[in-house]
Amino acid sequence: MRASLSRKLTLNVIALGVLLFSIFPVYWMVLTAFKPTKEIQAETPSFFPTHVTFTHFSTAVHADGFWTFWRNSGLVAISAVLLSLVVACGAAYAVGRMKWKGRQGFILMVFIAQMTPWEALLIPMYVIARDTDMLDKLPILTLIYFMMTLPFTIVTLRGFLKGIPVELEEAARVDGCNQFEAFRRVVFPLLAPGLLSTSLFGFITAWNEFAFANLLIIKNQDQRTLPVWLSSFSNTFGTDWGATMAAATLFMLPVLLIFLVLQGRVTTGVAAGAVKG
Repeated sequence: MRASLSRKLTLNVIALGVLLFSIFPVYWMVLTAFKPTKEIQAETPSFFPTHVTFTHFSTAVHADGFWTFWRNSGLVAISAVLLSLVVACGAAYAVGRMKWKGRQGFILMVFIAQMTPWEALLIPMYVIARDTDMLDKLPILTLIYFMMTLPFTIVTLRGFLKGIPVELEEAARVDGCNQFEAFRRVVFPLLAPGLLSTSLFGFITAWNEFAFANLLIIKNQDQRTLPVWLSSFSNTFGTDWGATMAAATLFMLPVLLIFLVLQGRVTTGVAAGAVKG
């Protein structure tokens, strides 16, 4: 008994240490955003602000291009997520419910695409964008983020689809629904947890992506996204760390709010939802 308690205590301490180690940079970012400039530049940093200021947030919000880049990031991320969901729903249904020649090969290619490091495709993507006259345009980022999130979305929705009893769909077919109507009325509502979880993943991926946005948006500065803008948040006197941390905190808020809203729903079991419905 004592050995079991000691083991649990050790694991809890390790888990707490990992949590603190992971969350400390975020805490320091938010802390710096609320610190006055004098405290930020002090030789001995304080873990708690003696004075709280919102000046840095005002500086960030009123900086040139903040709302333009915020709009660009939101537009690209939402468009990529919606496009990925539409395509992945059809692909996951075809893979999970239908039998056709080449299905196993298709699944293998999806897994290979999921495992491929996207950083290795920076140069090919740049060449393709250059040759198709898509440099400095937001649609190229939407297409790239769509391709980045599509394999994961297909694999995840396929797993959720397997948890939905085929009998429910067959019952709808007996009641007069064709295959599309059975999917729309029975399967699609039960895919809600999978749709929410993949949407969250896709949005975070597109919202935080930096490398492609920095490489493909070169001349037209108005087409840049927030991560790229944050990397160049400086003035003639150097980096304004307070305003930079405030901008980064504001940049984090949409993802945090979406996660807080959806986190209770993405864990809902598909089978349990089918029984309750």
